[in-house]
Amino acid sequence: MVTLSTNFRYLKNLIKKDLTLNELEALLFELGFEIELIKGEEILIEITPDRPDLLCAHGLARTINNFLGIEQRNYRARKSNIKIIVDDSVKDIRPYTVCAVVKNLNFNEEKLKEIIDFQERLHNTFARGRKKAAIGIYPLEKIKPPIYYKAEKPEKISFIPLDFSEEMNGIQILKRHPKGIEYGKLLKGKERYPIFIDSKNEILSMPPIINSAKLGKVTKQTKEIFIECSGFDLEILKKTLNLIVITLADMGGEIYEVEVIYKNKKIETPDLNKEEIKLNYNNIQKLLGIKLNKK
Repeated sequence: MVTLSTNFRYLKNLIKKDLTLNELEALLFELGFEIELIKGEEILIEITPDRPDLLCAHGLARTINNFLGIEQRNYRARKSNIKIIVDDSVKDIRPYTVCAVVKNLNFNEEKLKEIIDFQERLHNTFARGRKKAAIGIYPLEKIKPPIYYKAEKPEKISFIPLDFSEEMNGIQILKRHPKGIEYGKLLKGKERYPIFIDSKNEILSMPPIINSAKLGKVTKQTKEIFIECSGFDLEILKKTLNLIVITLADMGGEIYEVEVIYKNKKIETPDLNKEEIKLNYNNIQKLLGIKLNKK
């Protein structure tokens, strides 16, 4: 089991029905989750690992509202003219990325903390310690598209990483930055490291390690966000990206597609079409132990 720590008042305001703490606890139990700890306004909720969408307050509120039949949102992405160009140099390192833009955001301290915490919870669970997916979130207003995803020799990569004040190259980041020390194993043995870089030749990040301090820090003043997910499996990356963008949409943002251009194909992401799952009718009856009407 994984846990979600959230503020009861904050969560309550996201649910479209007025609930007491006891009523919330009973409702969560119906959904298969339990409150593990209550400490003042803070509650710790056990979440099953197959539901990464519930690792933030907005995701949990979305599920509760759906369960209560109060609200079922359909998400869609508007078109944008932003392009992400994927260089062939990343194909043997971290070959895929999917991206999106979310505009018209109005962050406060709680929302900003929630999206950053959600990003890290996804990294630690669904993304398997950034191995399957690494998520980068950036203030779009500081970036000049098109954005390039490519690989460079680490000694030629130079930027100020988040939470540092000095410029460092790729090798120094892996040796000295806490995130480099923690996740450097994911680039072990690579002659080149992946980077996102904009049309002003400014580095956004060196995934899956760290964002730049200049272009990779989101604040309460940020109104437009660029999101990228990089990794090895496009389907996993698409799902990870969707989890982030629909949460930002629930916070009031508007989702925009971007065009990701590979050497031999172009894709538009995020893909928010509903996924159809086919189930065997007899197996369902057997698992539930009841007879169902096919109609």
